[in-house]
Amino acid sequence: MIELGVNIDHVATVRQARRTYEPDPVWAAVEAHLGGADGITVHLREDRRHIQDQDVRRLRELTHIKLNLEMAATDEMVVIACELKPEMAMLVPEGRHEVTTEGGLDIVSQPERLRAAVARLADAGIGTSVFIDAELAQVEAAAAIGARVCEIHTGPYAQAFFEKGRDAESPAVMAELERIAIAGRAIQAAGMRFNAGHALNYVNVQPVAALAGVRELHIGHAIVSRAIFVGMREAVREMKRLLREGANSAAALRG
Repeated sequence: MIELGVNIDHVATVRQARRTYEPDPVWAAVEAHLGGADGITVHLREDRRHIQDQDVRRLRELTHIKLNLEMAATDEMVVIACELKPEMAMLVPEGRHEVTTEGGLDIVSQPERLRAAVARLADAGIGTSVFIDAELAQVEAAAAIGARVCEIHTGPYAQAFFEKGRDAESPAVMAELERIAIAGRAIQAAGMRFNAGHALNYVNVQPVAALAGVRELHIGHAIVSRAIFVGMREAVREMKRLLREGANSAAALRG
């Protein structure tokens, strides 16, 4: 059954805007769990622009669903991950001047460095996911460095969906969705888990949830945005329903 990982970074963004103690990301994680989240995702960035070190420590101690730690493949972050022992460490690219992650990790250009990070995490009992663009060369490189999970960057699909009037049958949207599907098949053929995420929201998520073999979607900004109006539990509950409807209807059609 498809799973939902809820990214709570932007709860911390609101808190850090005032450099205060609220809203508490840990409280948001508990509310997300009560709404049906299968996991919690946070990105401990090198510049600590939103999630802080104490947040991930408290999340590790207080949450009762799996924790996915997004991180750059730096020595500092690998050490932190090995101490915290999240269920999954997801290696992502990181730029100081980006608003949010702007593209997938380029594994092809740095396999040895990333292989070493994956090995250190594995020695600590931590599985590694990699956030990559829907490119077959990156999928092959992910398998070669020992990643257990590939999360496909769905940003180009989401952008096409928005630009083409939210028409899921637009050729541009269908082309981006097919790129994700092709990468997903390659991921599964290589023995890795197929996840996806980035810029997914309540109107564009179902075609991605319907893809064959996708196991988990990671969604943050849209859920936190909706939570302002309906609360975190309800926002997560609504998204989880959309995921399951999309996945179940596609499974029925496939027979």
